[in-house]
Amino acid sequence: MMKKSGFVESDNITLLAKGVLLRGEMRVEGTVRIDGRLEGDLHTTGTVVIGEDGVVQGTITAGTVISSGKIKATVRATERLQLLKTGILLGEVHASAFSMEDGAKFQGVSDMGVTAWGDEAQKLPGNVRDISSQRPKAVAMLGENA
Repeated sequence: MMKKSGFVESDNITLLAKGVLLRGEMRVEGTVRIDGRLEGDLHTTGTVVIGEDGVVQGTITAGTVISSGKIKATVRATERLQLLKTGILLGEVHASAFSMEDGAKFQGVSDMGVTAWGDEAQKLPGNVRDISSQRPKAVAMLGENA
């Protein structure tokens, strides 16, 4: 009798092993584990797990993304994105839930689906400033050194 892993036997698991480079588009059902390098697009409704040696450049569209590797991509997670302590993400995040462990690094923009807030929140409290009013103004220089 075989021992069950953490996955249900009927799960479809795709593995991109360490040392493997794939350029192009992956469309799979189920779980994807990346320990190698993907340069391109990955689409699944399941879970994407990126190991510490995993690198993804391109786009990731999935239900859940869990990463301890390197991502330079646009990530769209319909359920959640979790960056583990060794994870690095440069790019865009579109997810309804986004969490990072201490040590994880993120540079980019995130969109968690908020399109508007209620009327009661339209006016900012006195100790909160609208950052757009704090942006530097363009200055024209005249004279010899301009």
